Amino acid sequence: MSASSEYRERNALIGHGAVVWTRTAGTGPQRVLPDGCTDLIWSEAGPGPDGELLVAGPDTRAHLAPGAPGTRAVGLRFAPGTGPAVLGVPAHELRDQRVPLAALWPGPEVRRLAERIATGQTAAGRLLEEAARGRLRTVEPPDPVLAAILAGVSRGTGVAGIAAAVGLGERQLHRRSLTAFGYGPKTLGRVLRLNRALDLARTGLPFAEVAATAGYADQAHLARDVRALAGVPLGRLLRGSGG
Repeated sequence: MSASSEYRERNALIGHGAVVWTRTAGTGPQRVLPDGCTDLIWSEAGPGPDGELLVAGPDTRAHLAPGAPGTRAVGLRFAPGTGPAVLGVPAHELRDQRVPLAALWPGPEVRRLAERIATGQTAAGRLLEEAARGRLRTVEPPDPVLAAILAGVSRGTGVAGIAAAVGLGERQLHRRSLTAFGYGPKTLGRVLRLNRALDLARTGLPFAEVAATAGYADQAHLARDVRALAGVPLGRLLRGSGG
């Protein structure tokens, strides 16, 4: 993100690891890093008088979000694996995409939601949560296998080890991961490791220690992965450069 942007977040009332966030654009594009999540977003910068509702799929690389200075966006971020239940489509169909919500949900429902948000009578985040909660009431509970896959990936367990632990073949594991997370377990692991590394680096830990703690082979490996996924070197990323 650019240094002058403003960003806030809170835990969502719907649970499941979801987060409500608000961002006011600064000067220049906002760098959004891959995190394995899917977001339901309302932006006042949309083409219509009620703004725009869209879905940001799980990214495999950094996305530069445009926006005039002062433009506000509010989002509901679903934790890895939980977005498809709300949105109604497999995560891999949204990978690296920004899709109008009306392409996934009935148009009248989307228009009513946008109109309610635009009036400002109820906080946009609460309305997004309300819409998601309504969807969650109609779907099956989360598959416990997904939590086990995510835990294994987060620990750095190899594909064969995760597959054995959850009782799936490696091809089955890959397909289930694509549907739930948007990418296979190896890519999911890289994305989650990147975010762990950034959290560590923001505490001021030396980059060599960041690499060792986050699970990289060495500092050079960390540097290559950050540049590949984030598009800029780690030092520049920590300075908050948007472009």
